Amino acid sequence: MSTEAVGISGFAVYLPPHRVDLRQWCRWTGSSWDKVGSVVGTGFRMAGPGQNVYSMAATSALRLMDQYDVDPGRVRFLALGTESSTDNSAGAVIVRGMLDAAMQERGVTGLSRQCEVPEFKHACLGGVYAMKGALRFLATEPGDAVAIVISADIAKYELGSSGEATQGAGAVALLLEKRPALLEVDLAACGSASAYRAIDFRKPMVRANGHGNCFRETPVFNGKYSTTCYLDESLQAIREMLRRMGRDSREYFRRVAAVFMHRPYERMPLNALGFAYLAGLASSGSAGHAELAGYCQAAGVGIAEVVAEMHATHDILALVREGRLDRDPWPLTMQLLREFRSHPLYEDIVAARMRLGAQPMRELGNVYSASLLAWLAAGMEEAAQSAIDLGGREVLALGYGSGDAAEAMPMRVAPGWSRAAGRIGFAAALENAVDLTHDEYVALHGGGSGPRPLTGRDEFVIDRVGTSIAAEFADEGVEYYRYCR
Repeated sequence: MSTEAVGISGFAVYLPPHRVDLRQWCRWTGSSWDKVGSVVGTGFRMAGPGQNVYSMAATSALRLMDQYDVDPGRVRFLALGTESSTDNSAGAVIVRGMLDAAMQERGVTGLSRQCEVPEFKHACLGGVYAMKGALRFLATEPGDAVAIVISADIAKYELGSSGEATQGAGAVALLLEKRPALLEVDLAACGSASAYRAIDFRKPMVRANGHGNCFRETPVFNGKYSTTCYLDESLQAIREMLRRMGRDSREYFRRVAAVFMHRPYERMPLNALGFAYLAGLASSGSAGHAELAGYCQAAGVGIAEVVAEMHATHDILALVREGRLDRDPWPLTMQLLREFRSHPLYEDIVAARMRLGAQPMRELGNVYSASLLAWLAAGMEEAAQSAIDLGGREVLALGYGSGDAAEAMPMRVAPGWSRAAGRIGFAAALENAVDLTHDEYVALHGGGSGPRPLTGRDEFVIDRVGTSIAAEFADEGVEYYRYCR
């Protein structure tokens, strides 16, 4: 096994142009803009006619290869993380086919024939699992092979549901290699956690009009319960990471330069990091206990009761069995968190560490497996543009997938990182937006004709869908793609 550092050398982002302005959406639905704007964000994108998760994934991967001058022959691992597949057999190899077609049209050699093409699925964690698998591949692969990982998803919720404002669509491609130019990942210190949570967030097969099974486009979810699962699993992954690193929680969060977490909407990761910081104080010796005692006094709760609650083992799945999805396993800690938000240290420890890239991310909505990696891309680009000195500094990326599982990945910013960050192009990916009218939004959401297709250069679209069921040639439902040069 190689002892060389492995990690991220580049990002590329693709967002479909069809945009829903959340201020306008609030007018359409009678929702509170003050609440939506502060909790969720300012807009989200929708996949347009002729687009799906594979076409967006391939477009982002092609951008990555162009932006970072990637030799296609060196790509030996091409992975896709998604929960929006439209084929229950093939996966990343579909993306490979589009990339090879584009290379052929450009007159250059395509990807290596020895390239692995796995797809990873675990709700919003699929992209992080794909990245971890790619990094393990690189750690054992001899030579100068590189890996490309794509996180791509389409988040769709029923009209009128509590999740409607948190929709989104897009793809993020990562270039991974040895001696990375942007972020080194400490694989040995990554913290993993998982637990079965039944009805946190699911997309089960359902009967469709009596004609057989099909996948749900929109999820079955339980909002309050999902929040509980997110907090619990994220905390477990962070604790395992810190144990592997041999680090004190209070010391680590005061030293880390930036934190990026799975982002279903803007407020959620802020709450999760604040929750994790407070819970860590209970295990951070006398200094941690003294700090925690001050917050407890201000919140009017007893420190002994809070510490006992933080150290207790909570059976989250029991809330399903007992039919008590709205019960909070940490009522005292959550009361403490509300008090902590008003403390000056909250701004320094929590908000400041999640500020990089946060503003442009308000435009993305929830892009499921791409949410964390998009935020990481936005943050690194903003740091480079703002001439923030991150070289050698620690960064934490925490992925989460409902169901549920979490990965806490400690990273270190590579020397000379700003050159690679300058190629990301996140801000440029936001520039193609075309706001939908109410009628266009409803039509596109319902799968109807919707707005006209909007396709730029060097993108992929669905050219047609097969309909044949003949014995000599069957392709019913198979999507064929076209490269728009």
